[in-house]
Amino acid sequence: MKIDFVSDIACPWCAVGLNALEAALRELEGEIDIAIEFQPFELNPDMPPEGENADAYLARKYGRPPEERRAMVAMLHERGAEVGFVFGERSHVWNTFDAHRLLMWAFDEDPAAQRALKHALLKAYHTEGLNPSDPELLVALAQAVGLDAERAAVIVGSDEYADAVRQREQRWQALGIQSVPSVVIDGRHLIQGGQPAAVFARALREIAAQGA
Repeated sequence: MKIDFVSDIACPWCAVGLNALEAALRELEGEIDIAIEFQPFELNPDMPPEGENADAYLARKYGRPPEERRAMVAMLHERGAEVGFVFGERSHVWNTFDAHRLLMWAFDEDPAAQRALKHALLKAYHTEGLNPSDPELLVALAQAVGLDAERAAVIVGSDEYADAVRQREQRWQALGIQSVPSVVIDGRHLIQGGQPAAVFARALREIAAQGA
């Protein structure tokens, strides 16, 4: 079974969804053979390099009063805690295009390394409040998950994989993906949102049974 996990590093629900999905995969270990590839999606493709203040961004994007935004954040933190993901303080929303380029290269090197890098990027962004468009951070995270730092620096400092990322983004949008996380199973089945682990496990069992 192939899972395409369409997501953005800037998406907090993608962190929740990924950790819930992985909890489901641990439950299904030995029952269903599953491979994951992370696919690019940008919530803010026009975000400038300097980013934007997080409070101003949320107010502009959702148009909700501060108390409602605080309630949304509290619910998000609670859902994160349920699946073992810690949300910290984040002052800015950042551009994620270079991180997607690095993730695509990582998959070509080793799918397991891509998965580890995805986790590292989500933690850097949502737990530690770091900027995923910072070249030094990207290289350091790549090295930390066992990828070649010199090659990572070349990727980050160039436009390698830029066209590939844009083509993938356009493909998923053309297929109807407008929000993330979107979990696409065997190219035919779609589960959207940061669902609980039980929802993922039940859906994967049902799809596997249909295939059998």
